Amino acid sequence: MLTNIPEVKLGLIAVSRDCFIISLSEKRRAAVADACGKRGIDIFECKTTVENERDMLKAVDEVNAAGCNALVVFLGNFGPETPETLIAQRFAGPVMYAAAAEESGDDLIGGRGDAFCGMLNCSYNLGMRHLKAYIPPYPVGTSEDAAQMISEFIPIARTLIGLSELKIITFGPRPQDFFACNAPIKGLYELGIEVEENSELDLLVSYKAHANDPRIPDICEEMAKEMGEGKYYADINARMAQLEITLLDWAEKHKGSRKYVAFADKCWPAFPEAFGFEPCYVNSRLVARGIPVSCEVDIYGAVSEYIGMCITGDTVTLLDINNSVPADLFKQDIEGKFPYTLTDTFMGFHCGNTPACKLCADRAVKYQLIQHRLLEPKDSEPDFTRGTLEGDIAASDITFYRLQCDSDGVLRAYVAEGEVLPVQTRSFGGIGIFAIPEMGRFYRHILIQKRYPHHGAVAFTHCGNLIFETLKMLGIEDIAYNQPKELPYPTERPFK
Repeated sequence: MLTNIPEVKLGLIAVSRDCFIISLSEKRRAAVADACGKRGIDIFECKTTVENERDMLKAVDEVNAAGCNALVVFLGNFGPETPETLIAQRFAGPVMYAAAAEESGDDLIGGRGDAFCGMLNCSYNLGMRHLKAYIPPYPVGTSEDAAQMISEFIPIARTLIGLSELKIITFGPRPQDFFACNAPIKGLYELGIEVEENSELDLLVSYKAHANDPRIPDICEEMAKEMGEGKYYADINARMAQLEITLLDWAEKHKGSRKYVAFADKCWPAFPEAFGFEPCYVNSRLVARGIPVSCEVDIYGAVSEYIGMCITGDTVTLLDINNSVPADLFKQDIEGKFPYTLTDTFMGFHCGNTPACKLCADRAVKYQLIQHRLLEPKDSEPDFTRGTLEGDIAASDITFYRLQCDSDGVLRAYVAEGEVLPVQTRSFGGIGIFAIPEMGRFYRHILIQKRYPHHGAVAFTHCGNLIFETLKMLGIEDIAYNQPKELPYPTERPFK
């Protein structure tokens, strides 16, 4: 269970234009609440129906008193344009607007509400007031339709609430020549995210202060149970447990005014020699409980991970868009078995930060091969480069995505859906063979053309639409996706 994301408490307010029958809106509101209950959606039904500004103030007070942090405004009939949009202005959390469909061809005189028309004026008024609200793809429907819209709003609301209360804690500086990690933090402030930047030395001092912490043995036991006999290094478990406690304590003490945290930490080249191990397995354990720890001080990677956690309610990972799939491997294990071309596939990799629950059964704590070559004597047994969590990533639907701030300070993002194939990688690290339709074109005309870094966040389900809607709510205007062949990119060659 993730412990670092918000719990959404929904409120439902019905609105009614004063020249329409108020009981129609109230009846339809009750039907929506009932439909939500049947789906297991906990929603507070506000009994004040809003016809005017005084009703609006009373209704907002009512949902606030009930502890609501997200709100559904339901047009049971045409609705009053000013009061209904002032709800979004007065309420502090995310707000969704939806409208009632007409119910029967036999009741289009006394039972006609015209909310289909009212929704147009509602959106116009929201725009006039520069208010952001979530409006579903088709926002008019029956009570069951409205409950479905609300179920999709919940993860969007959870993400918006989480980001508004998020602090990114970094231990840097960001690596030299790693431009993936050197993005302006201006965009984070525009999103309302707080940032606390620290030195790697600050972390080392705090780590040393946690030596012999009485909680270490219990965490060591937990690590051993999680990995299983023969799949970890017993002699470095205590060191890794010490880091886990250090980060958890730092998060608690440094949240400040915020409720949620994510880390962006420098993990090489000095870290393993100074701390005596690689931090990857610890990072994987924290992200498994809902606290992202992005590699290489990738601040926007940490934010991207947090978005995926809030959307899915599940753990995520951060990977390099790392290497192409060899043609011989593709021919042997993929071609004819899966509906992909060679350029639809690639390998996603990181040293070992992916949670154990998302890896195949043969996963184990190992050593970082590249760092071992670089930092330890040639032909020596691995020592302080141990601590990665390695194994093939288990087959799964995935959404590959990233929020990024470019060198001009402009926020942009991409989202693509695909899958991890059940094919052995024959390689090292936490790694998987990913397949995304039209990845080759997407790679060239989005990732390269728009100068995205090599890190991407991975959610282990198809949730592209929800991430897309959330990014729209955040005001991101450039949201790219893997376009089908029939829809060329602007920079794509026009002739065959």
